[in-house]
Amino acid sequence: MELVTISDIEAAAERVRDVAVRTPLLLQTWDPRGTLWLKPESLQPVGAFKVRGAFNAIATLDEERRTRGVIAYSSGNHAQAVAYAAQRYGVPAVIVVPDVAPRIKVEATRSYGAEVIEVPIGEHEAKAHELATERGLTLVPPYDDAAIIAGQGTAGLEIAEDLPDVEVVLVPVSGGGLAAGVGTAIKARAPRARVIGVEPALAADTAEGLRLGRQVDWPQADRARTIADGLRAQPSELTFAHLRKVVDDMVTVTEDEIREAMRTLARKARLVAEPSGAVTTAAYLSHAGELPPGRTVALVSGGNADPAMFAEILAG
Repeated sequence: MELVTISDIEAAAERVRDVAVRTPLLLQTWDPRGTLWLKPESLQPVGAFKVRGAFNAIATLDEERRTRGVIAYSSGNHAQAVAYAAQRYGVPAVIVVPDVAPRIKVEATRSYGAEVIEVPIGEHEAKAHELATERGLTLVPPYDDAAIIAGQGTAGLEIAEDLPDVEVVLVPVSGGGLAAGVGTAIKARAPRARVIGVEPALAADTAEGLRLGRQVDWPQADRARTIADGLRAQPSELTFAHLRKVVDDMVTVTEDEIREAMRTLARKARLVAEPSGAVTTAAYLSHAGELPPGRTVALVSGGNADPAMFAEILAG
């Protein structure tokens, strides 16, 4: 199996340069250890890192395939990213989402002009493949694709450039595309740094799989329990191969730790983070004993929090 290289990520950086925001590294002065930087991918045009991979994937398509249109399946952030990228390229997009996806993400996807099709949870991937065949659309998967991994890896390239002496990089893990890409970039450009993946304890299939040295399958119903709706997927064969190579360790966080991290990010960092985007901060705040010491970057992967849920958590 051919893995994504640093050259692939550098090429992706050129493609997304004028579209993806180069998000800053923000030193958190409220942190008593003084070793935490946040990379707020929540500030991307679609409110999440997914714009990087979506643009890189569509940019690599030939004109004929782009003209026919694209299709994606997603719980929300990848949906928005593909819809946004397709709108920028002027091509049609169909997005299949689970019917439990946060409404804020579904409506945002529609606002970019995409056709949104809602299906029961667990059926959106199969439906997307079916429609791709029926309509002659090109599938843009959320993580199981080299161009997607390379695009997400551009965030890691920026971390290494902006903090060359970084010692720890905390990155959320779900389908594994972000961690695979960021880990690949960090290992190439800041090889002394340790890459730590973070999962909700209720969806910790990757943590178990890496510990066992093989992929494991957690039932969809189990993974759906976590509040972190963007972290309910499982790695593919491709992303798991990357994770085995570039992720040094895994940390899992509880639902209460995620909520507390969301409150901390809002009150002290002035950042809106959805639950999936807050897990890395949760790991830093609540699991310091499991992490290596030193200059740490926590990647805040997204900020598309449901308003009602966010208000409830802040009030807690």
